[in-house]
Amino acid sequence: MNHPRTIASGLRFPEGPIAMPDGTLLVVEIERGTLTRIAGDGTLSVIAEPGGGPNGAAIGPDGRCYLCNNGGFAWHEEPGGPGLRPIGQAADYSGGRIEAVDLATGAVETLYTECDGHPLKGPNDIVFDRGGGFYFTDLGKVRPRDWDRTGLYYARIDGSDIREVAFPLITPNGIGLSPDESVLYAAETATGRLWAFDIEEPGRLKKHPYPSPHGGRLIGNSTGFRNFDSLAVEADGAICVATLLEGGITVFSPDGESIEHVPMPDPFYVTNICFGGPDLRTAFITQSWLGNVIAVDWPRPGLALNFLNS
Repeated sequence: MNHPRTIASGLRFPEGPIAMPDGTLLVVEIERGTLTRIAGDGTLSVIAEPGGGPNGAAIGPDGRCYLCNNGGFAWHEEPGGPGLRPIGQAADYSGGRIEAVDLATGAVETLYTECDGHPLKGPNDIVFDRGGGFYFTDLGKVRPRDWDRTGLYYARIDGSDIREVAFPLITPNGIGLSPDESVLYAAETATGRLWAFDIEEPGRLKKHPYPSPHGGRLIGNSTGFRNFDSLAVEADGAICVATLLEGGITVFSPDGESIEHVPMPDPFYVTNICFGGPDLRTAFITQSWLGNVIAVDWPRPGLALNFLNS
């Protein structure tokens, strides 16, 4: 693996990278409240301004960009920088939601704000299956004396169907599918755990018995003082989890027998990874605390995403 290359800087807590077929990269800037395009020369341009806290992003079957919007964080910035980080629910928190963005016009449509009468608190990450439905996590919100109990969800892009598929998880964050789409993966931030959920049919997960609190299978835990953020899956099925507090990428084999931590040059907030470039062997990684996006030649190809680079 070669030395990381910085492809964009000066971003306001970038996450949700999408490597587009035209060679550009889409990211959200959570603190800025935007969906932003990064050109090949590093130039930034704003596509849409959904406000709140745009978070995970994915291209859907209709070509729109689907966003998990967490409703907004309160922020702390180190004097003189760099160093921007979320510290809880925003004073002007606008509610969790799923949104769709027209990439040509920047128009933003809100699709979902609740499930079964329960408001979405802090939707975080999203992945589409081959059938055009999507799974997403709800991280919830942290307040001075409490935080939310949340879970995993499945929904359709026309706004007709949303369902809770696993509950409760503790700060569910990254989400992804195995290459054959028989397994859904979800990473918990606060616990540093990676879970697997066997899929019976789209939007329906097999429930494993107690002591699993939500029906998932534990793949593995972090070691040391590490939390987990977003994730991406390699073509061979390995799960690459962006790792906080000891910044890097933690790679799990699907059976959890092999775990490798790949350090990255951000001391705290390596938050997201996606694959693009020739043969999907370039890893694009967000260094959110520093406000950078870097590119790394990855030793194995990433999994082609539905409706994007398949």
